[in-house]
Amino acid sequence: MRRLAGICVLSSLALSGQAAAEPPAPDIKALVDDAFIAQTREWLANPIVPLSINAQNELRGNLSQAEIDALDQQWVAERKSDDKPLISATLSAPLSIYLLRVQAQTLGLYTEIFVMDAHGLNVGQSSITGDYWQGDEAKFQKTFPNGPDAVFIDEPEWDADRRIWRAQLNLTIADDTAKPIGAVTVEINLTELARRAAPAS
Repeated sequence: MRRLAGICVLSSLALSGQAAAEPPAPDIKALVDDAFIAQTREWLANPIVPLSINAQNELRGNLSQAEIDALDQQWVAERKSDDKPLISATLSAPLSIYLLRVQAQTLGLYTEIFVMDAHGLNVGQSSITGDYWQGDEAKFQKTFPNGPDAVFIDEPEWDADRRIWRAQLNLTIADDTAKPIGAVTVEINLTELARRAAPAS
């Protein structure tokens, strides 16, 4: 019985330690406010963003769903292969280089950025995403089809490996005429954003 009680105590300690390792989620509505969104739109206004999206829309604008699925499957397969033509072409694109630079300049505030075309296919990204087509996900479905000003902020998630709270800010990207041409996902390190927003002691 003592041994069983000891195991229960150890289990309880382990669980309490686990709980302590995951602090409460930051207030995402207070942190990712209108000013933060406006700041995001500022660097998205760089001409490389709409130029890259429009070029891909012209290139892939008439793809069937079967062709989109094939590209997505190719991407997923390439993630496990030494030969990565589609992934390499996307990561070496001027837009990807720009997004990587934007992410680096935030010094840990952004953990991932990727821009999508009118189909929800990746145009540029700061790191390798799990898939190539985002059109079946909320990040695209709650932005691009809903107009040029659409904003969708996903629920915060705890990243146990990096020990941070993170969340995705998703926006429609429009051209000069306010016509939606694509969308963007910016994954934010909420833990870092909360630290920066905290009043100096």
